[in-house]
Amino acid sequence: MATNSRSFPPRFVWGVAAAAPQIEGAVNVAGKGESIWDRLALRPGAIHGGDSLAPACDHYRLFKKDFALMRWLGVKNYRLSLAWPRIYPQGDGPLNRKGLDFYHRLFDSMAENGITPWVTMFHWDLPQSLEDRGGWTDRVTVDAFARYADTIVSEFSGQVKNWITLNEIRCFTQLAYGPTGRKAPARAVSPQLLNQTYHHAILAHGQGVRAVREHGGKGARVGLTDNSDICTPLFENAADIAAARQWFRRRNEHILGAIADGRYSAAYLRRCGTDRPVVAKGDFDIISLPTDFLGLNIYAGTFVRAGRDGSPEEVAINATYPKADSSWLHWHPQCLYWGPKLAAEIYGHKTLYITENGCGYNDDTPNDQGEVLDLHRREFTRAYLRELHRGIGDGVPVKGYFHWSFMDNFEWEDGYTRRFGLTHVDYKTQKRTTKLSAHYYSEIIRANRIF
Repeated sequence: MATNSRSFPPRFVWGVAAAAPQIEGAVNVAGKGESIWDRLALRPGAIHGGDSLAPACDHYRLFKKDFALMRWLGVKNYRLSLAWPRIYPQGDGPLNRKGLDFYHRLFDSMAENGITPWVTMFHWDLPQSLEDRGGWTDRVTVDAFARYADTIVSEFSGQVKNWITLNEIRCFTQLAYGPTGRKAPARAVSPQLLNQTYHHAILAHGQGVRAVREHGGKGARVGLTDNSDICTPLFENAADIAAARQWFRRRNEHILGAIADGRYSAAYLRRCGTDRPVVAKGDFDIISLPTDFLGLNIYAGTFVRAGRDGSPEEVAINATYPKADSSWLHWHPQCLYWGPKLAAEIYGHKTLYITENGCGYNDDTPNDQGEVLDLHRREFTRAYLRELHRGIGDGVPVKGYFHWSFMDNFEWEDGYTRRFGLTHVDYKTQKRTTKLSAHYYSEIIRANRIF
């Protein structure tokens, strides 16, 4: 592929992404159980503005219209998640057949619109009943997830061939059970139990892989979506690149490293000390089951350079550095070059997908002509895709890209104040308005190139 053509390889996968708890609404409809995010929304001050997950985008009722809109935009791949509490309301109790029936109807509608599903088994909405018994600090959640994974893969094997086990382990462990965690359940635990949540998460990932191998049928594929700690070398010289590689390996060794190596590194266990996780016999046989791809959710990262002794040194951004309206999301297009490149080089992945990339603002409002001219999102997308294109030209094995998100939605603890969508949602009327960025991305999909 000519690196200056701005064309992407043939059969490159272009898609959009969303998650069940952020768009479905219908939080207590047709037997759905309570999730930890439903419970957190009841806690005063936990969610901006006192917002909740209902009705969100009311996708539960409007999915046919949403898929017709995707088809109109030329979207042929959609990464979505299933709501665990909609299928097992108590996490591991009785099965809710109405929940399964809903997703059958949803997948049928996708097929009618020529859209291929990429299904995430778990996107943070743990059944509250499991959290009441310890959540991710307790092995009961791993066992419940294994049963849930067996159920959904068996049930939907005829409609789904692309499976993702978990979305962003750090967000439902470190940022949920850590000392400053604000994500559900927002419950601080001891350092040892926090390390245990990481272990239980990667063990659940392994159980998801096992479920696909046993029940997925012919052509089924499975991988993990990780929000790896991403860095880029401050300068693309040998010293800074070596420092970035060292930083990346250390910061991701408890998740990507443990899965790839089938063990925890000696360095990681030394840092844990007496707070190291408890590992049962056979755990790593499951954790290290081979996958078909790795998904990376990449938005921003850390600039790293070589210190005087060659060790990694982080370079802080200043207060005026360009950012989106989410404080954590500074513009860092080089992440889409260096993130996949380092993951492939260090862990040997042969197939990568960018399973999320996008930007959140709170000023996406229709003008007097009814247009949403989100120039900032268009330029963000263009800049990041140029870096992704550069990486592919240099041999980084990225096979697809999913824009986050198809439409504005419930943005976790920020409530409805951050809009990541290509499509504007009026939450009072549920009217959808495609933004400038949606039409820009639609042209990219149709032409398979950046403009």
